[in-house]
Amino acid sequence: MTKLIKLGLASILASGALFAGTYNVDTSHSGVNFKVKHLMISNVSGKFDKFSGTFKYDEETNTLKALSGKVEVNSINTENEKRDGHLKSADFFDAANHPTLTFELDKVKGDTAYGVLTMRGVSKKVELDYENNGTVTDPWGNKRAGIELNGKVNRKDFGLNWNKALEAGGVVVGEKVKLNIVLQGILAK
Repeated sequence: MTKLIKLGLASILASGALFAGTYNVDTSHSGVNFKVKHLMISNVSGKFDKFSGTFKYDEETNTLKALSGKVEVNSINTENEKRDGHLKSADFFDAANHPTLTFELDKVKGDTAYGVLTMRGVSKKVELDYENNGTVTDPWGNKRAGIELNGKVNRKDFGLNWNKALEAGGVVVGEKVKLNIVLQGILAK
């Protein structure tokens, strides 16, 4: 009888996993964006133009089960070529030696996503605000899911230490970087 109960529980748990679909990130409807203080008085915004990822989303429970993403550092775009070149250099991302950033989701609990962000060869646990935008079927019959992650990281935690002091006090570049990651995925067939 005990074996039968265990088998029944295993079947129920396995059937729940059947509802989790794998979604490929649609980069034309997604974005990896950031903001950082400049001269302590304003924000400079930027984005990465080349990125990829997949996530598992369970429609039955409306939960994000897994997320794996990769960003190409050389695709950084702040609308300023000289600044982008500096950001790619060893002063910041060191793209020649660390060409990608990665994120791996550990879990989602309520409105918080927990995962590991790796930048410049340094991996750190991060907590991001999680927004679940649900699923929809597009006009072409594709199932889509949307999620958004927002938060802050300290760039110095990842070895992005370059800065210059200002005469009046403060520094050229702030330490806190605000992240805004908007992902729309298409269910893999």
